[in-house]
Amino acid sequence: MSTGPGLGWPDRANESPDDETSGLGWPGQGEEPEAGEQPPEEPSGESAESGEPEGPAGETPSGHAMWGNTTSGTAETVGYVPTNGGTNQPSSPRKGPSQGESQLVREALKDANVSQETVAVIKASSGRREREWPRPDHCRVITIANQKGGVGKTTSSVNLAASLAMHGAQVLVVDLDPQGNASTALGVEHHAEIPSIYDVLIEDTALADIVVPAADIPNLFCAPATLNLAGAEIELVSKVARESRLRRALDAYDTDKFDYVLIDCPPSLGLLTVNALVGGDELLIPIQCEYYALEGLGQLIRTVDLVKSHLNPQLAVSTILLTMYDARTRLAAQVADDVRNHFGEVVLNTVIPRSVRVSEAPSYGQSVMTYDPGSSGALAYSEAASEIAHRGAAQ
Repeated sequence: MSTGPGLGWPDRANESPDDETSGLGWPGQGEEPEAGEQPPEEPSGESAESGEPEGPAGETPSGHAMWGNTTSGTAETVGYVPTNGGTNQPSSPRKGPSQGESQLVREALKDANVSQETVAVIKASSGRREREWPRPDHCRVITIANQKGGVGKTTSSVNLAASLAMHGAQVLVVDLDPQGNASTALGVEHHAEIPSIYDVLIEDTALADIVVPAADIPNLFCAPATLNLAGAEIELVSKVARESRLRRALDAYDTDKFDYVLIDCPPSLGLLTVNALVGGDELLIPIQCEYYALEGLGQLIRTVDLVKSHLNPQLAVSTILLTMYDARTRLAAQVADDVRNHFGEVVLNTVIPRSVRVSEAPSYGQSVMTYDPGSSGALAYSEAASEIAHRGAAQ
């Protein structure tokens, strides 16, 4: 076998055929030992100390790598993503960020304070009856709002609701976003002909007439949103008591049969979000661990203060959830520290790491809790929901 130019190891490209090895292993294999000399040991492919493959200058043989979630790039710019649980991970440090989850999941779970108890519960079969968390003595109406888009409002609403329901709570998700993403993730139909929250706000339809059970998860219900809700901002302007129409609908509905009502808001501070703030008793704010997410936080807090002063004195910021945490960046840690220093104990100890599974789940009409219960996102959301449940029971 000849290692011609461009084949085999780089430093052997210009060697003559007389110098070639007879084996297919590392350079130097297949040579006969000289007299009185011990034959070289067969390399196992792993370092005795690190469990990583050895090679010249820390390079990796071809055929031992795959690219995770990338569309272009080279090993120098994208990074090396190991297969088979990382058994072929190179000994040299990465030269670029990897888009895979291997190292990120381990770091994110470490920072997310995911308890071993929750890990064991979530990784069990999906059909088991899980240990129930404490249930509140009254229905907790929690508004999930942040006027910045893409911070994880809908994702948090769906996955927190699913996790609470899986642990024995009765949960209702009110989809107040015209995009209807929460309805999609819960597997609930929300086309134009479906009775929706639009009919409740504009046509005074009873909330009981639109609530439907979510697919696959017992104890979980949804008040869906349709595209008609996009025009509700304008139509509400001429309505009497336009800021409190959702509150009136909730008061007329038998919410006592629920433990939690989670209201998913659109990415704005319009009348729909104001209705959600007036309708809720608690406010949960998801904050993406990036600088832009902090810029609009002051405006949201000012809006909350106005609602408390004039429309809903009971409203309180009870929970702040840090989302899309990337343990590889200093910025994420700095944002998390700033939020904790400013808001104190209302910030959950659990942070939600970036996870591909969380983004994939809605395309299958599921929450990540049922789509991939063992993923980093599912484990983190389960722990966050556990914190919310136990904090509420302690109050």
